[in-house]
Amino acid sequence: MVLIDANVILRSLLNDNAEMMAKVGHLISKTKVFVRYEVLAEVIYVLEKVYKMEKKDILANINVFLNHKNVTTENAPVLQLALKTYGEKNLDFVDCILYAFKAILGVNVFTFDKKLDNLIKEIL
Repeated sequence: MVLIDANVILRSLLNDNAEMMAKVGHLISKTKVFVRYEVLAEVIYVLEKVYKMEKKDILANINVFLNHKNVTTENAPVLQLALKTYGEKNLDFVDCILYAFKAILGVNVFTFDKKLDNLIKEIL
């Protein structure tokens, strides 16, 4: 298994460099790759802020990538709820991960972020 970084995912999603895209395609077709939450957070941030991509398009692209047979992630239910919440709420993706940890795993989250705190209180 190979741990991949944000640039690998971005090259795959954006298809903006043929040489790198070929390497990503080859890697993912032959090897199991692992994606961490932090990497997805960076990908989402770059797609939002640099490429000005809309949330629905970000989610569609990320889901296509994550559904590849050789792509694995950390706790899938937590990640899926985080992505769903990100699409539905006006929260940063990292806050959505924290919310999902509370909702799925019951992990206590302490925050000064009012939007996140209000969403967490809905669980209680």
